[in-house]
Amino acid sequence: MDAIFHGFLTLLNLFLIVGCCVVFTNAVEHLGKIYNLNEGAVGSILAAVGTALPETIVPLVAILGAYLAHTDVNVGKEIGIGAILGAPFLLSTLAMFVTGLAVVIFWTMGKRERKMNANYVVMYRDLKFFFFSYTLAIAAGFIHIPVIKYACAAGLFIYYIVYVFKTLNCSHSQCGESAEIEELLFEKIFRKYNTFLVWLQVAVSIGALIYFAHLFVGQITYFADLFKINPLVLSLILAPIATELPEKFNSVLWVSQKKDTLALGNITGAMVFQSCIPTAIGILLTPWVFGMESLINILMVYCSTVLLFINLYRDRHFSAHILVTCGLFYLIYLIYVFWKLI
Repeated sequence: MDAIFHGFLTLLNLFLIVGCCVVFTNAVEHLGKIYNLNEGAVGSILAAVGTALPETIVPLVAILGAYLAHTDVNVGKEIGIGAILGAPFLLSTLAMFVTGLAVVIFWTMGKRERKMNANYVVMYRDLKFFFFSYTLAIAAGFIHIPVIKYACAAGLFIYYIVYVFKTLNCSHSQCGESAEIEELLFEKIFRKYNTFLVWLQVAVSIGALIYFAHLFVGQITYFADLFKINPLVLSLILAPIATELPEKFNSVLWVSQKKDTLALGNITGAMVFQSCIPTAIGILLTPWVFGMESLINILMVYCSTVLLFINLYRDRHFSAHILVTCGLFYLIYLIYVFWKLI
């Protein structure tokens, strides 16, 4: 009976996390409008960071919460490392697959063309930044000198600041004009619109995200104990699927509206963010060493990223069938995990 109750709470947490992300993303899109940002900045920074918050908060809550609550710190660290590594993995495989599949479906329905019109400058820049930052983060796992590890973490923070600076300073002609956005959700409640109300919606959604992420970590820990499953493996699969839902939801929505730069920038921008900020936190707060499950996970990320690079370099745009193919690497890892469990 307890398992059913916790299962219900887990599902409820997922819906609440997604709901909070929708509220947050809506607010940051309006920030883009207020501050006249280019489409690449809105998709790769504002929307990406907004929807990447849950998978950033989950490892933070798991690691710091274990210390503050005096629970099993090792379990908290394993969940944290799993969630950190799982985010780029899900983004580069499953999120790409869902987006590519959505393109094919909407094209079949006659609602859009098959070719994707995502901005080449934005896509190439995001993938290039991700490849180097992710490689630095993974390399830190094989370094056993604390000073050098901490230097890698500092370098990742600085690298992301450079990425943000370059993205924000990209001209509208190169990175695209801001797309039309929906009405601010708080505007429907308060019947007015101003900058303060936009920032208030941002603050409220972030607070709710932190709270529900804390509850979600508790559910992962419970099921790991119940089924005697390695918390790292569980968090590599379950936590990222849950927290990556906003990226998938937003990308499908934008694909249906033919806003491919926003759809893919939401994913590639989140990949850059996840390879810099959460990994830097993982390097600082955990042992940051990788077992076989983590190494296979990392290999799948590189396979998918290289495939995307080749497609972009050859065609100067992403093809829907290449995005769908990225899902193959997720399937391979899933088969490996279940084989290990059996």
